[in-house]
Amino acid sequence: MKVQKRFALSLAGILLTAVTAWAGISTDYDHSVDFAPYKTYSWGKIQTTNGLWDARVKDAVASRLAAKGWTEVPAGGDVIVAARDAIHNQHELNTFYDGFGGRRWGGGMGMSTTTVDNYKVGTLIIELFDGTSKNLIWRGWASNTLSDNADKNIKSLDKNVQKMFEQFPPQPKK
Repeated sequence: MKVQKRFALSLAGILLTAVTAWAGISTDYDHSVDFAPYKTYSWGKIQTTNGLWDARVKDAVASRLAAKGWTEVPAGGDVIVAARDAIHNQHELNTFYDGFGGRRWGGGMGMSTTTVDNYKVGTLIIELFDGTSKNLIWRGWASNTLSDNADKNIKSLDKNVQKMFEQFPPQPKK
């Protein structure tokens, strides 16, 4: 029985690790907008559930935009950048059957063990608005499992923002 419990715990650990490594990153943009004229940006509202993250998000996004040749200005940028997050608790049920019992094995008493894994999932949303019209022109979002380790979360933030801006700015359709 101890082997089965160890197997179940190992399996649950592997599944949790797989979920932790997962990050859903998506972007969308207004296909009628030509991004070529945009060269400067200003910050709009940054709203995260943890005030320490405001500067971290700002730094990660600023780094990506600077790599694309954009310059931050205190006000009046070609684009206004806004960022927000949404964090919720996720529950996952993992059931392990010991393989005994049921029709296949001719009946008998089988056992199952169910564990509940709780983890936090956070979604970071970054939006770019035209500085003149105030219309939304680009949106990127990244959903990821959050760790209890702040350093891991910071590394994850940096990687996710980097992936989010890989295809930025969108190229006009030919």
